[in-house]
Amino acid sequence: MSPAVPSRWGPRWSRWVGRFLARVLWRTEVRGRDNVPRTGAAIVVCNHLGLIDGPVVHGVIPRGSHFLIRIEMMTGPLGGILRAAQQITVEGAGREALAQGLAVLRRGDVIGVFPEGTRGAGTATAVHGGAAWLAIQSGAPVVPTTIVGSRRTGESVNIWPRPGRRLLVAFGEPVVLTPPPEVRGGRAKQEWAAERLAEALRQQVARTLETTDLELPLDDPRRENRGGEDQA
Repeated sequence: MSPAVPSRWGPRWSRWVGRFLARVLWRTEVRGRDNVPRTGAAIVVCNHLGLIDGPVVHGVIPRGSHFLIRIEMMTGPLGGILRAAQQITVEGAGREALAQGLAVLRRGDVIGVFPEGTRGAGTATAVHGGAAWLAIQSGAPVVPTTIVGSRRTGESVNIWPRPGRRLLVAFGEPVVLTPPPEVRGGRAKQEWAAERLAEALRQQVARTLETTDLELPLDDPRRENRGGEDQA
């Protein structure tokens, strides 16, 4: 049975919500927009710091996109919005989510993934293999992307920054993960692609940090922010 393919209608309106947050509520500088292919399938992979990363990146991608989002986020009013926006729920091992993501790519659209799997330091030290699997199966280019400023040292991963905070989203050059002929077998190809994707993302994070005064948070990414005020 074929997976239900998310509708293009969701991103058509929800990206404008994300753009409002990125450009009006916060001051988001966007670099490398031209690195996102204007047409055809593409996979945007981004480091992950805090709660607002998803809507901000979704809003500044120059096309509609469907992000893979953990089921824990799909509850309550926020979950209702994400479902209406046709974002993809990742449940359990994520097979259904990957199948939906692959269907979106084969339709010629954009998938967004935070391959670190959880909000944290945003260094891309360790990534999961879902995005690499999508790249291998679809042949779609991967666009390594960095977000900085959405969480600072001392803040909770659930922080909702005050209006006016400076953010930066930088899209890197697309990478096509085509294993060389000597890499044979499904598992070997998957491991090869996952390593290359992780390295591309780490390099993009490093390049971005070299050209901005914004910094990644340095503390325990899962600390609870109890009563500390967020400064813009």
